[in-house]
Amino acid sequence: MNISVDISYYPLTEEYIPPIKDFISRLNGYDSIIAKTNGMSTQVFGTYEEVMEILVREIKQSFELPHSVFVMKIVNADLNHVVPHD
Repeated sequence: MNISVDISYYPLTEEYIPPIKDFISRLNGYDSIIAKTNGMSTQVFGTYEEVMEILVREIKQSFELPHSVFVMKIVNADLNHVVPHD
């Protein structure tokens, strides 16, 4: 099953940009998923097993920084290839 995840990361620190960029860079390092970033969030696409395994690993690493918040929406469909309606 393919899934789509919309994820936002909020490190609760004055220097919040570097941890966000690091998290996104780590996601982009995986060939088995697609990660697309915009000004509001990052969307991750792939199989349920691969995406969830990667997110568990990378969120855990990000949680080494105290007081980090993640907000996620998970859809059981591949929305990467959905064409928007006009």
